[in-house]
Amino acid sequence: MVTITSSYTVLPNEATPNIPVWLSESDQINPWSHAPSIYVYKPNLLISKPIERMKSSLSNILVHYYPLAGRLRWIGGGRLQVDCNAKGVQLLEAESTKEMADYGDFKPTEAITDLVPKIDLHSNPIEDLPLLVVQLTRFSCGGLCVGVAISHTMVDGLAAIHFINSWAKLARGDELDKKELPFLDRTVLKSFEPLIPPRFEHKEFNDMPLILGCSNTVFERKKETIVALLSLTKEQVEKLKEKANQGRSSMGIGSRSQRPYSRYEVIAGHIWRCATKARLGDDHQPTVVRFTADIRSRLKPSLPANYFGNAILRTVTQTRFVGDIVSNPLSYSAQSIREAIGTMTEEYLRSQLDFITNQEDVDWLRASFHSLGCTKQPFFGNPNMSIGSWMSLPVYEADFGWGKPIYMGPGSLNADGKSFIMPGPGNNGSLLIALRLQTQHMEAFKMFFYDDI
Repeated sequence: MVTITSSYTVLPNEATPNIPVWLSESDQINPWSHAPSIYVYKPNLLISKPIERMKSSLSNILVHYYPLAGRLRWIGGGRLQVDCNAKGVQLLEAESTKEMADYGDFKPTEAITDLVPKIDLHSNPIEDLPLLVVQLTRFSCGGLCVGVAISHTMVDGLAAIHFINSWAKLARGDELDKKELPFLDRTVLKSFEPLIPPRFEHKEFNDMPLILGCSNTVFERKKETIVALLSLTKEQVEKLKEKANQGRSSMGIGSRSQRPYSRYEVIAGHIWRCATKARLGDDHQPTVVRFTADIRSRLKPSLPANYFGNAILRTVTQTRFVGDIVSNPLSYSAQSIREAIGTMTEEYLRSQLDFITNQEDVDWLRASFHSLGCTKQPFFGNPNMSIGSWMSLPVYEADFGWGKPIYMGPGSLNADGKSFIMPGPGNNGSLLIALRLQTQHMEAFKMFFYDDI
């Protein structure tokens, strides 16, 4: 059982600009609800009052990240802006009657949601909701968990991690370098004027394939689902990469001089292939994978590395058939992932931004993500997948003064077909994969996941 013992509103400790902030098209199509994550720390007897350290440093870091201390406001057409009014963020202190060991591997089950702030999105107007809520929970064994809930309209994964790591740096008594300060001007993502009509068909915003014979997802949504957290050693990752790259020649894909498949291409392809096998679909069943990619370095000129906001856009694989994915080697699905990434050229990304700008109301685009704050619920599940990646993010650098986390992961995973690929702890090249599938498919998925390596 987790009990909230204290609640604090934390304000920037200096005056900050009282201005409205324009949100980019990438911000607009992400859910305004809060993305949850957890950081877990071993007991540290040297830290007597961790909440005081967090309050003071949070007040300091908000001076630099002052939009987070503001509030969202609707401005028409389903669009939002940030009012930088310094209303502050919320910091909660909590105690758990359980030890760390009682939570197992901290996979995002219902029990883990107690470690993340609960935000009532339905009873409060958006103008009253803090954009950041943090919960510091002390386990009965002395360990700590920092649960973070941050509005996805404000940040993507990279921006969120940079904020958390900068905050942690101040908390442990270090100073920020100038290059670590956030770049707050989101207008660098504005579409050019006059607005150019989209140059491509943007299939990434289309509905995903349905189970053959079904006209909607109602039946699939009702099926029981379960979460798993699977691990891959560095050696297993390398073995999968070798397997995928060797399979290219038999498939007639590219030449040997072509760059090898990346870790993401291989692992995402492996997840898709194993899920397809486990689901036992008809050979003619269509299936796709949808995911987002960081566009900071894909635009010209590149966005600053410390860009604070959402700089991600969506892509989707070409429609494939179950029979082809199952009968072909891993290189087939890995190549499909690569081709989807390859579409994200400068011209295509600018066209996607223009496509969003051209919408009279963007709510239907925002609703295509799974979010409590949206008017409809998307479905990434059977026969499709949504595969996110945190592999390149420095998620284990959040040392608030009591050591680096021993685990960082999502605070919830609430839809069939959703998965995340994350770095394993220890900086040893291992990976963790959190995913939710229908209960009837999970054991078969696990078997294929390891047997096919």
